[in-house]
Amino acid sequence: MDLEKQKIYVSVANLTCNFYPGPSYEFVLHMDPIKARVFSKLFSQMNRLEASNAFRAHMPFIPYHMDQLNHDLDNRLQKLYALIHEFGDEEAKKFVEQLPFFRKRAYF
Repeated sequence: MDLEKQKIYVSVANLTCNFYPGPSYEFVLHMDPIKARVFSKLFSQMNRLEASNAFRAHMPFIPYHMDQLNHDLDNRLQKLYALIHEFGDEEAKKFVEQLPFFRKRAYF
């Protein structure tokens, strides 16, 4: 059963997604509500990683580029922007495409 697409309002800065426009959001996506659950999971994972990173930040002997928690957080952020690119409007796609880690895949 294919559900009807709805507008989803996403704020990366606040790690939130809603079905109704709130006071601040950066992106409006069009997707079915079941698929939108992935945003809640990613935001929850990112919040946990941020809390761990805050604790770890007080240990100066681990450089950023060698810290697995930072890599995990960066990975979630890339997944988040991949979803925004997939379900966003043209403005969202253009924004994501200018990010340094974005690589357009060629499908043959």
